[in-house]
Amino acid sequence: MSASEIPFDENLDAQAPAPSAALVWHTNAVGAIEVENPSWSAFTGQDFLHYRGWGWTEAVHADDRPEVLRRWQTAVASGDVFLLHYRLRRRDGEYREVMAQGAPVLAADGVVREWVGTCVDVTAERRAQAALRASEERLRFLDSIGQATRALTDATEIMAVTARMLGEHLGATRCAYADVEPDNDRFTIRSDWSRPGVPSSAGVYSLDLFGPQATSNLRRGRHLVVNDVDRELGDDGGGRMFNAIGIKAIICAGLVKEGRLVAMMAVHQAHPRRWTPLEISVAAEVVDRSWAHIERVRAAALLREQDRHKDEFLATLAHELRNPLAPIKYAIALLRLSIDPARQAQAHNIIDRQTSHMARLIDDLLDVSRISRGLITLQREQVPLRRLMLEAVETARPAIESARHRLTLQLPDEGVLLDADPARIVQVIGNLLTNAAKYTPDGGEIRLAGWAAGARAVVEVVDNGVGVPPEQQGRLFQMFTQLHHSAGRAKGGLGIGLSLVRKLTEMHGGSVRMHSDGLDEGSTFSIELPLAQQAAPVAGGPQGLPLQTLPQGAEGLESAPRVLVVEDNPDGLQMLVSLLQALGLRVAWAADGAEALRQAQAFRPQLVLLDLGLPGLDGYEVARRLRADPGHAGTALVALTGWGAESDRRRTAEAGFDAHLTKPVEPDALRAVLGHFARVAG
Repeated sequence: MSASEIPFDENLDAQAPAPSAALVWHTNAVGAIEVENPSWSAFTGQDFLHYRGWGWTEAVHADDRPEVLRRWQTAVASGDVFLLHYRLRRRDGEYREVMAQGAPVLAADGVVREWVGTCVDVTAERRAQAALRASEERLRFLDSIGQATRALTDATEIMAVTARMLGEHLGATRCAYADVEPDNDRFTIRSDWSRPGVPSSAGVYSLDLFGPQATSNLRRGRHLVVNDVDRELGDDGGGRMFNAIGIKAIICAGLVKEGRLVAMMAVHQAHPRRWTPLEISVAAEVVDRSWAHIERVRAAALLREQDRHKDEFLATLAHELRNPLAPIKYAIALLRLSIDPARQAQAHNIIDRQTSHMARLIDDLLDVSRISRGLITLQREQVPLRRLMLEAVETARPAIESARHRLTLQLPDEGVLLDADPARIVQVIGNLLTNAAKYTPDGGEIRLAGWAAGARAVVEVVDNGVGVPPEQQGRLFQMFTQLHHSAGRAKGGLGIGLSLVRKLTEMHGGSVRMHSDGLDEGSTFSIELPLAQQAAPVAGGPQGLPLQTLPQGAEGLESAPRVLVVEDNPDGLQMLVSLLQALGLRVAWAADGAEALRQAQAFRPQLVLLDLGLPGLDGYEVARRLRADPGHAGTALVALTGWGAESDRRRTAEAGFDAHLTKPVEPDALRAVLGHFARVAG
C-alpha cells in the first residue's frame, strides 16, 4: 500500500531516535506472532504479551491498519513476497514511515513454515523526497508566473496576473497584490483575484488597520500569518477588519527595500486554515520576484514618459519660438515694401513686442535651469501685495486684451505687506493670469483677488475657462506638462509656467493649490505667502478692468486676388494682413475657427492661409468643413503653423491642405505660394 502523506515538519528528525531504525520480525505460517521479536519490542515499545498474535497491528496507525491487514492476509493466503509502506508508532509515541517487506520460509514439502521480514524506518528519505517534489513544484510555479508576466508592460496587469496565479495555486479565497505609498502607511490594492461571488478588495487602505503589532512587524519585513482570525486576533489587532471582509485566515507577506515597506502580497481564506511554511515562503518569494519585474516595468515606462515629454517639449519649444519669429519676419518684409510711416511704426511695435515675448520664453527656460541648480537667490524686501498684483496685471495685460477677457480685481489695502522678492512674486501672479487667459475662451471672465488671512497672504486667480478633469489635476505643476484635454484650446506656451509658480512660491515659504470641478467648469488657483511681521490684515475692494481686442474685417481692391488669413496671434495676424495688402491682395482675416468659416462664406477666398492651433475649432476642423462645402471646391488651403516635422506635413496633406508653410515663413516661400495658388507675381 501507499501510506498517507505525512505533513512536512523540519524539526521531527531532530528528536531522539529509537534504539534502532530497522527491525526484524517473525510470524507463524498464518501471519500471527508466536515467538518473541526483540527488535519489534525495541522499536515500538510493545512487550511480547501486547504484540503476540495479531496484537502487533495495534502499533500500526489506525488510518493505515485496515489496508495493512488486507494486504498482509492476501500475501499470507497466496504465499507471495510482499512490500508495503505504512506508519508505525515508535516507542516515543511518534508515528514513523516504514517500508515493510517479508517472504515465506518453506518446508521441504514446499509448504509455508513461517514468515520472516523487516521494517525499515524511511521517514527521513520520504520527507526528503517530499521536500524535493515540493521544491520542484515551487520552482515550476514561480517559473510559470515569470513566463506569464514576462511580456507584460503594465504594472497593474502584472499585479493582477500574479495575484490570480498565486490564489489559484494555493486554493485561496482571495489574493491581492498591494504597493505601499512612500509615506509608509497607505497601501493600494489596484486589482485582486477572488473566487466567483467573493467581492474585490481593491482600494486604498491604511496599515494601521492591521493593528500596531502587525503593522510594526510588516514594516520590519516580518510576515503576518494568521491561521484563525477569531482565535488569534482581537478587534484592535486587525480582527475587526478581516471579519468585515469575511476573512478567517491570512498570509500577508511584506517586502522591505532599503528599510522601507514597498509591497505586500495578501492571501485570504474564508475559513480557518493552518498555513504551511512552504505556502508562506511561496507567497513571500512571489511578491519579491514580481516586485523586481514591476520596478523594471515602471522604470521603463518612466523613461518612455520622460522621452515623450522631451520630444513634446522640444516640438513645443520650436513652435513657440517660431510663433514670434513669424510676425517679426512679416514686419521686416513690410518695412522693405512700404514707406508709409503708420505701417512702419506698426511694424516696429510688433518687432518690439515679439522680441520681448521671445525674451520672456528664454527667461522662463533659464529660470527653470537656475532653480533646479539652486542658483536663484531671492532679493527680499517688504513690499505691498497690492502693488505686486497691479504690476502682474500689466505683464499679463496683452494676453488678457487679445482674448477680450473681462478682468475683475479685488485688491488688499496698502498695509498688507510681504517679505518677498517683488520681481518673483510679480512673475508668479503674472504666470497665473496668463495661464487663465490662455485657457479661457475669448470674452471670458477672470478674477484676481488678494487678502490677508492670519499670518499669511492669499492670492487667488479664478477663471471660467476650460477647467481640468479631476484625474489630470495632479499633473498640472509638473515640468513641461500641457494637458491633452486643453491642447486645442490653449494659446501657446512651453508647459513650464505653473511649475515655476510652484517652485518660486515654495522658495518664499508659501504654497500653491488649484481646484476645478471638471471640464468646462473653470479653475481656481490659490497661493499663500507669509506676511511680513508688521503687516496688518486689511481686506480690499473690487475694481473692474474691461479689456478689448483686435477687430476682424476685410479690405482691399475689388479686382485683386482674395486671401483669407486665419491666425490667433494678434501681432502675426496684423503683420501678415499688412504684408499681403502691401502686395496688392484683397485680405480678410479671422482669429478663430468659427470666425474663419463665417469669413470664408462671405468673402469666398481663392486662398486660405490657415493656422492649425486655433481656439475652439482647430485648423484641421476648419479645413474639413471647407472641403465638405462644394462652394469652396476651388479654394486652396495652405497650413500656416509652427509645427514643421515631416509627420506634421503628412498630417496636413492627409487633412486636405494643398501646402504647408512653417513659421516663421520666408517671404520668398510666401510669394511662391501666392504665385501658385492666387496668381500673384513673385
